[in-house]
This record gives sequence, C-alpha cells and structure tokens, in this order.
Amino acid sequence: MTLLDCIQRIDALPDDSTIYAKHPWMLSSEAKCAVEGSQDESLAKAAGLRYFLEVSIAREFLQDWRPSLKDPPTLEICCERLIEYAIHDA
Repeated sequence: MTLLDCIQRIDALPDDSTIYAKHPWMLSSEAKCAVEGSQDESLAKAAGLRYFLEVSIAREFLQDWRPSLKDPPTLEICCERLIEYAIHDA
C-alpha cells in the first residue's frame, strides 16, 4: 500500500489508527495503517516506516481544508497537502 492509497481510504480507516510511511514522504511511499502499541505498529516500524499522522488528525485536517478551496482538490493534491502538513505543522 502507498501513502496515496491510505489517503484514498482515509474515511474507511479506523479512527484510532495511525498512518506510518517510508521517509522521505511522497505519494508513492510505502505506507501502513496501524493502531499505536499494536503488533502491526511494530511490524511497520521494523519495515522502516515512520509515524506520518494519526488517521483522525488527517481526516479532520482534510475536512477543514477542503471547504477553503475554490474547486474540489484531487486525491493527489490532498495527499501532497497532508505531506506538507505532516512535515511543517504536525
């Protein structure tokens, strides 16, 4: 799964999960969604994936950001904006 795939499925992901992704973060970065403290989280970290954002934070950010735009953003633009947010603001 890629970071773009995770963002595409963001509304279906569990609220208590976190997105982990291979750094440097880009649309095609390998990514995994896991609950913090779970074995899936340990496997993600063992695979070299790093904390990206909690699903609930990513979802809330997108819900707040999209209405401020003139036109609906593409999935790619949403993912790129989340990457910027994760790097600079989270």
